[in-house]
Amino acid sequence: MLPHHEHHLTSSAALRDFVIGMSDGLTVPFALAAGLSGAVDSTAIIVTAGMAEIAAGAISMGLGGYLSAKTERDHYESEKRREESEVEKLPHVEAKEVSDILSDFGVPPEQLPVVAGSICQHPKQWVDFMMRFELGLERPDPHRLVQSPLIIGGAYAVAGLVPLAPYVAMRHVIPALHASIAVSLLALFAFGAFKGYYTGQKVLKSALQTMVIGSAAAAAAFFIARLVS
Repeated sequence: MLPHHEHHLTSSAALRDFVIGMSDGLTVPFALAAGLSGAVDSTAIIVTAGMAEIAAGAISMGLGGYLSAKTERDHYESEKRREESEVEKLPHVEAKEVSDILSDFGVPPEQLPVVAGSICQHPKQWVDFMMRFELGLERPDPHRLVQSPLIIGGAYAVAGLVPLAPYVAMRHVIPALHASIAVSLLALFAFGAFKGYYTGQKVLKSALQTMVIGSAAAAAAFFIARLVS
């Protein structure tokens, strides 16, 4: 019999951060550059504004990732302290909750006292059990406080350079806009396909959705800028 290997995504949090950063990084600077292309006739101005937006956006989103990770950690620690207090002060109530959880998982009634009693003999494991199966909380990775802002901010900055690159390489706005649209749509399609593959969605559907959303944002920005300029 051939050995069975299960393949699961083990870095879902990092992937989520990467997707957040790339999604906004490909869309927001693309829309900004397209919008400015409808209002100004200088690639230098567009590049300057685009670089400023990428820097501000990467920092802002990186800080958002840090605050999100810190809030998740603080919430977990707060709930853990409360659970530790309940295990110490209300052991009979908490033991009954362990039995109820195990019963929901299908443990036979005659085995509940043995299994629940075994868990309750070890306070640390008891608290961990309650955190996971009563509250549905997993222990946050302590490295997330550093990793999350770096991944989100870095992905945003790298992605934001894609729609801006043609304006750096070209002197005239309209040709640069056309090139920016082409490379941005290609990048959005590729990123959407990547996201669909790693999140279990239909690859083509995810790619097209991502491309349509990004192009719609850019088109809206371009025509609004044309109207008000």
